[in-house]
Amino acid sequence: MSRLVFGNGTIVSALADRRRLRAVAVEGSRIVAVDDEALAGGGLRVDLRGRTLVPGFHDGHIHPVFGGPSLVGAPVRDAESLDELLVNLRSYAANRPEPTWIRGFGYNPALLPNGYGDATVLDSAVSDRPVALTASDGHTMWVNSKALAAAGITAATQDPERGKIVRREDGSPLGALLESAQRMIEAAAPPHSIDERRSGILAALSEMARHGITWGQDAWAGPDDVGLLLTMAGEAALPCRVNLAMVAAPEEWPRHVEAMVDAKRRAEEANSEWVTARTVKFFADGIIETGTAALLEPYCDAPHRGIPNFTDEELVEAVTTFHSHGFQIHIHAIGDGAIRSALDAIGAAGQRNGPLQRPVIAHTQLVDPADLPRFATLGVIANFEPLWARLDPIMVDLTIPRLGSERAVHQYPIGSLLRSQARVSFGSDWPISSMDPLQGMAVAVTRCTETGEPSNGWLPDERIDLDTALRTYTAGSAYQAGLEAESGSIEVGRRADLAIINADLDKVDPMDLWQLEVEQTYLNGVPVR
Repeated sequence: MSRLVFGNGTIVSALADRRRLRAVAVEGSRIVAVDDEALAGGGLRVDLRGRTLVPGFHDGHIHPVFGGPSLVGAPVRDAESLDELLVNLRSYAANRPEPTWIRGFGYNPALLPNGYGDATVLDSAVSDRPVALTASDGHTMWVNSKALAAAGITAATQDPERGKIVRREDGSPLGALLESAQRMIEAAAPPHSIDERRSGILAALSEMARHGITWGQDAWAGPDDVGLLLTMAGEAALPCRVNLAMVAAPEEWPRHVEAMVDAKRRAEEANSEWVTARTVKFFADGIIETGTAALLEPYCDAPHRGIPNFTDEELVEAVTTFHSHGFQIHIHAIGDGAIRSALDAIGAAGQRNGPLQRPVIAHTQLVDPADLPRFATLGVIANFEPLWARLDPIMVDLTIPRLGSERAVHQYPIGSLLRSQARVSFGSDWPISSMDPLQGMAVAVTRCTETGEPSNGWLPDERIDLDTALRTYTAGSAYQAGLEAESGSIEVGRRADLAIINADLDKVDPMDLWQLEVEQTYLNGVPVR
């Protein structure tokens, strides 16, 4: 069995005592020695050359299953203006006459008036085929006239439950679809083939490994996806481990309990190191930018409090049911109303069935101060996507105006929850935003944009130090995964899941994290990029 010895650099253990190590020895898939014992045992030396070795990152909320196909769609993600987006879309369609639909993911909704797209604008770029673009928030779709026609959406079409067709003054559909209204387009569009799904998932997992991520919580899957991933893992080792969270949709979930329990059972019987399926995902609400996040008080620009996907009673019933089947609970909750409802449901399920297995509230964007202590009391893990905790154009142009400045200061309370002794994990929500953990850490530490604004950080009391940010993205998310005895820190007996960063983290300015990269990822002691 080969022995690797890493040394001559900064080695961050990610342990609570913030320990730095002189060296780390790996045999096979495990860490077998550290410090002087690692140096004394011989083996192939891996010279860090002043770089940093850290545990492999664990992404507590990411979407390789549905996000994979977005890697090969229309290139709208990086467009910095509406004109650039339309040029890219027009060129993409002209070079691909075969697809019957054009799809893309990740456009910036801040490029559009109020974040809503007009079908006629897309028609100016592509008018011969349906076009369906999903915004970077994942909760808004922009379509052209052909797509509206293919889905049968007209002025007479009623808004679906928990969704909205954005309309012109005359009642005709504008071309923007919110929340569940997107399903009308998805039902009309041809599904991705098995080969497309396989190649997309593998590309996404490979991209995760490229960024040093060795485990991810896929937060949007179905029972069929569990079977596909198990098949893929049985054929060849995957470049990243993944736990699949199957979505329990409002009103539909009672019909799918049996299939989800069966998928969980099949994953357990497969006993795969690479694929598990022990989690159920709920959407408690939407997002603030579209006015669909559930708030305790009305929006500043509209006389309503958003669109909760479940009533309080429905969420309690759903959470209690899946908890009784042994699932971990993972709840998307953005608004302060949805977060309170999620905490209430977790508390009620615990009273009925006993303590929950590491329940997660994902995103945790707007938290009423009265609810902060409840995370620690109920044992709820607050999952944050730290990259979002900055004054980017979406926050400045869409989010804060809809919340108002007084309420907006309660967003992303990372520091407050850590100080309350609550468990906190980090993730990316890719492809909604960048999966790069170093960028997320940069914001968690500075609360600044990439250009350093504001100079003292946005809501600076919520900043955390670099060691804490790294530990939250490794050991914190490993705890969410139930893997803290296996990974998430560098210590003897743990898996040799490691990442080499191309600088000394003890010497860099936190703003420099934006430019740093993971140069090498090891999974079970084997390079995977």
